[in-house]
Amino acid sequence: MTTTSLKKSIAAAEHPILLETPAQLSEAEKSWNGNDVLGIDTEFVRERTYRANLGLVQVSDGNTAWLVDPVRLQGLEPLARLLSNSRITKVLHSGSEDLEVLLNSVGAVPSPLFDTQVACALLGRPLQMGYHTTVNWMFSLEVDKEQTRSNWCKRPLTDRQLHYAAMDVVLLPEMFETLKPRLEEKGRLHWLEEEMQRAQDNARQAVEPEAAYLRIAGVGRLDDKSLRTLRALASWRETTARERNLARGFVISDAGLMNLARQRPDSARAARDIEGIHPKALERHLPRLLETIESARNDDRPVFKPAQLDGPQRKLMGELRNIVQKQAGELEIEPALLASRKELERLLRAVIEDRDVPERFTGWRKAAVTDDLLELIG
Repeated sequence: MTTTSLKKSIAAAEHPILLETPAQLSEAEKSWNGNDVLGIDTEFVRERTYRANLGLVQVSDGNTAWLVDPVRLQGLEPLARLLSNSRITKVLHSGSEDLEVLLNSVGAVPSPLFDTQVACALLGRPLQMGYHTTVNWMFSLEVDKEQTRSNWCKRPLTDRQLHYAAMDVVLLPEMFETLKPRLEEKGRLHWLEEEMQRAQDNARQAVEPEAAYLRIAGVGRLDDKSLRTLRALASWRETTARERNLARGFVISDAGLMNLARQRPDSARAARDIEGIHPKALERHLPRLLETIESARNDDRPVFKPAQLDGPQRKLMGELRNIVQKQAGELEIEPALLASRKELERLLRAVIEDRDVPERFTGWRKAAVTDDLLELIG
């Protein structure tokens, strides 16, 4: 990045354009449509809610920073059109949460998509390298981090918040222009394109209530009766959390669900003796909880239980991890970018249970590591 273009981007962040009316948003859309590449970022608040509350959407071409205010604006259709515009590449950094928030709040997932964090990882940088660290690595520039935990839904936003939000987006177009040729040089641009498609698919994939129990730690240690009860309780909690827009833990905690599943109380008195449930939550949901537990007693449907690996399988897991380490070293990328321990375990279970190879191990990873892993598993 030249000194001149860097100065232009920094200047743009110092004087962002705040879009608070439909007319302002419409005028900005005309400018957006004149670009092939735009940086996108979001600021949101998610503390007690199931869905994040969108506080700001930042858009930049590197010379101008537009800050879209969803709190003041009633409709965000121009923004939805931008996100869906197949001619304009949208550049984000560590965008998985942004994709989910934009889909829920704006109604569209950015496409085509270029995630600079993923691009850096494919070029050998740390897998979870944050935006500020990336900016420092690429441009030797220190970016303010102090507003990260701001309340982005409170109005009016301060000048420091607006500057921080703008700085989070103005450098993304230049990062794209720098990183894309490096990926092409290494023959890894198609790797990134696969990862972007996977990220978009994941953003559109809602949690199935019936499968929500599998996200709770310790599920593999329950017996079948407890597991069926947990499946029913977790499904009820997932549905309730969505309907009331409450974080799952503010309905009932994971620990509370696990204790209910293990003990399966059949009366209000027995339920009140169970630990891990806030008294107010228990009183609010007690009839429904008891009804759900009772229905699970009569549920004879098969329930999936993650089996514990036996000794030979644990040894094999160690050998699989060695392959990942070796291949990652040759590719000069972090091993977790190829496969985490949990993902390797999913692959091993899929082969043992004669199921399809998990989607994670298809695409560019097939030649990079999957074929070697499957050969070892046999």
